[in-house]
Amino acid sequence: MPDNDDDLRPSWVPKEKNPEFACTVMRGIDSAVNSVTSAKYYPKENLHRIPLRKKMSVEEYVEGVKKGDRMILAKAITLIESNAPKDFDKAQRVLQALLPRTGHSLRIGITGVPGAGKSTFIEAFGQLLCQQGYKVAVLAVDPTSSITGGSILGDKTRMQKLSREPNCFIRPSPSGGTLGGVARKSRETMMLCEAAGCDVILVET
Repeated sequence: MPDNDDDLRPSWVPKEKNPEFACTVMRGIDSAVNSVTSAKYYPKENLHRIPLRKKMSVEEYVEGVKKGDRMILAKAITLIESNAPKDFDKAQRVLQALLPRTGHSLRIGITGVPGAGKSTFIEAFGQLLCQQGYKVAVLAVDPTSSITGGSILGDKTRMQKLSREPNCFIRPSPSGGTLGGVARKSRETMMLCEAAGCDVILVET
């Protein structure tokens, strides 16, 4: 850092005042030329590079979902929902390997206008199912904005008690512009939840 503190104080601060008169200002980089100055004060060896996440193999996805690992299940759903061409082949192989473990759960769809009480009902019903020993998955589909392309995905925050149940898995997903109240990959997501051992799947549209 610079030795001269006056260089880091605003120009309107009187020089005769104590340092407590105003805070100092960190000087930024004005142009690419000043990157040399930045390198002097902040050498690269002092910067810690964030390690990249290890890419999971198809076998790791399959084994994790079979064991009911919630984190790997969430990653597998993200893989299935991905529109990247590089993820399509791996997603199909994961689904193909888990296909024999699907089709045994009870699927229930819950729909209604905003404010009708869908999330309130799902939380109460989901807690009842968990108390009876069932493993529950809640797939909450949020509409995607046609302007920004984003979704709020706030359904999980309205089911705080249910989200703390160890036998419940809640996954908010954007509709992606798909009509009908469900997402484009809702069917594949339900198959993954069934392979993870879920007995009841609640789909909130």
